[in-house]
Amino acid sequence: MSTATVEELTEATAPKRFWDRQRRLGAALVLIGLVAIGVFGPLSPSKTARFTLGEDAKGAALTINGQVGAIVFGLVALGAGAVLLAGVARRQQTFVLTLGILAFVLSFLCWQVAGKFLPLVDTASGTLELAVPLLLGALAGVLGERSGVVNVAIEGQFLMGAFGAALVGTMATSVWLGLFSAAIGGLLIAAILAVLAIRYLVDQVVVGIVLNLLAVGMTGFLYERLMQPDAQSYNEPPRMPEWRIPGLADIPVVGPVLFEANLLVWLALILVFVIHFGLTRTRWGLRTRAVGEHPTAADTVGIRVRGLRYANVLVGGLVAGAGGAYFTLVATGSFNKNMTAGAGFIALAALIFGRWTPFGALGAALFFGFTQKLATYLSVAGSSVPSQFLNMLPYLATIVAVAGLVGRVRAPAADGQPYVKS
Repeated sequence: MSTATVEELTEATAPKRFWDRQRRLGAALVLIGLVAIGVFGPLSPSKTARFTLGEDAKGAALTINGQVGAIVFGLVALGAGAVLLAGVARRQQTFVLTLGILAFVLSFLCWQVAGKFLPLVDTASGTLELAVPLLLGALAGVLGERSGVVNVAIEGQFLMGAFGAALVGTMATSVWLGLFSAAIGGLLIAAILAVLAIRYLVDQVVVGIVLNLLAVGMTGFLYERLMQPDAQSYNEPPRMPEWRIPGLADIPVVGPVLFEANLLVWLALILVFVIHFGLTRTRWGLRTRAVGEHPTAADTVGIRVRGLRYANVLVGGLVAGAGGAYFTLVATGSFNKNMTAGAGFIALAALIFGRWTPFGALGAALFFGFTQKLATYLSVAGSSVPSQFLNMLPYLATIVAVAGLVGRVRAPAADGQPYVKS
């Protein structure tokens, strides 16, 4: 009997509680709907909020009165919460929840954009670009943790990737060799993690933290001794070019975001589909999930538990290292000490928030990227909302998810548990 069948039977036979998951979500939506109506509406000036379809204030735009929009969208969020709270539309629960959250975000934007404009293309492209390293790091975590190895060393893999991309990219004057070196840098950290965690059974969380500190110290030392004295020779890599697909790039809003981008954007999005397909439709995916849930049972049917864990962790290191290349080849154009600034831990939070799935990681990474982009926009636009508060929102959402408000968030059963062959 499958796991899904067991869970369905359990839910069917268990006594029904009034405050089940749907009603908790409904109560939360009602609360944020009331906040939108009672706070965003009155605070919003009665001016036009413009959402431009181009990259600046010119051209076509979607317009709405800021105060009216804040109240109307707040009412939509309130209505969605009322539907869930009433216990109806259970099959459409995800759609209603998404509608309520989207309405709340739009209500907030109407308040903030009233009297100003928000360029949709720039916001969307910035959101996707900021999400790329987080997505690649989260996918590395998916590969490791779905097979039972906790990867807390994503931050270290990012740093080594960023350093390798800057050093080799500068010396070889090649962005592609820089990207390759970034992947190798992530692979080195992953290899140490795999040997210590899988072969020597060292606590995986402790190993990950130690490897992060190792990467910080090593890259910081080499930066001061090698890059800082002669940046022209060692720390001025070429920037990754943006490629434009003719025709598709001319599609309004979507075209410039998806079809006029750099290679890392396309690589990250392709890997989401590839890893999802691999985990759900291939023998490798079946074995990976078996090793992550019950390694002893997997071993009894002939699956090489340790070998599969080694392979997945190493491939994850390549993916996370490529994510590190974003910081030097795309974002800044040079390496600085500890420049990832905790992005690896945000990627780890995206992994948890996304429930250890590739598409969940994509949604979480986009959410994190959107809040970062919005914080930057509002700080430039002179918003009364502190940008630090917006930067805090992804972490609050992760805490809420892990606490169980949006449902049970469970890691693979054997995640973090070393396997000793009996």
